[in-house]
Amino acid sequence: MAVVAVFDFDKTIIDCDSDNWVVDELGLTPLFTQLLPTMPWNSLMDRMFMELHSLGKTMEDIAEILKKAPLHPRIISAIKSAHASGCDLRIVSDANAFFIETVLKHHGLIEYFSEIHTNSSFVDGEGRLRILPYYDFKSSSHGCNICPPNMCKGLVMERVRASSGEGKKRFIYLGDGIADFCSALKLGEDDFLMPRKNYPIWEIICRNPKIIKAMINEWIDGEEMEKILLHLITTISINGEEKCNNMWTDKCSMDSHKGFQSVLPVPH
Repeated sequence: MAVVAVFDFDKTIIDCDSDNWVVDELGLTPLFTQLLPTMPWNSLMDRMFMELHSLGKTMEDIAEILKKAPLHPRIISAIKSAHASGCDLRIVSDANAFFIETVLKHHGLIEYFSEIHTNSSFVDGEGRLRILPYYDFKSSSHGCNICPPNMCKGLVMERVRASSGEGKKRFIYLGDGIADFCSALKLGEDDFLMPRKNYPIWEIICRNPKIIKAMINEWIDGEEMEKILLHLITTISINGEEKCNNMWTDKCSMDSHKGFQSVLPVPH
């Protein structure tokens, strides 16, 4: 049985928001906070790179900051092990191509992903990094009221499913944010959702657990992600097309009682 594992990037593969990481590390947080109410996030990040360029910051400076972004070592081993088991690994992220590729190349992970869906990035004639939205929201709307205007992750997941080739596939989706919940709605009852516990997607699921068809297996950190992901892959390979047991219980209640091109074919 073929398995396709789809990862979010920010706060899933890396343990931070890459946009905020770069803005904070390069001293633009006050300006970022000031402008945030005035423009879409994508446009704001493009503006931040204009500011960084005017301050003399280069692409190399930005790349060095990205290489320091926190990434749990067990997530690195999880990605490598999942790929070695025959999984098709993909990324669906509202970050941008330069950020994702820089981090993955630094950690030797770029070759393990067959496709990356994210916002486009390029270097203009002045040497400044530019960010373009995955979806051109200025010309029309994608019509989703869950996701930001530049990317509907649910629509992207539909494309991922359609492009995954012939034959029966089972999907595993890993994410933390509100838009990842939109992706989760596209999963079937034979698929698996791995939401990061105590993050926005988890909170939404706790309010609407029955709306998710997929089997839910939450995780907290890189160590737990690796353990659960590899367990699911092994279980699918053993059971084939048989339905696996859902590890979800009413954990929300228990816890409360306790207290480039926007679609990137990855070169190998």
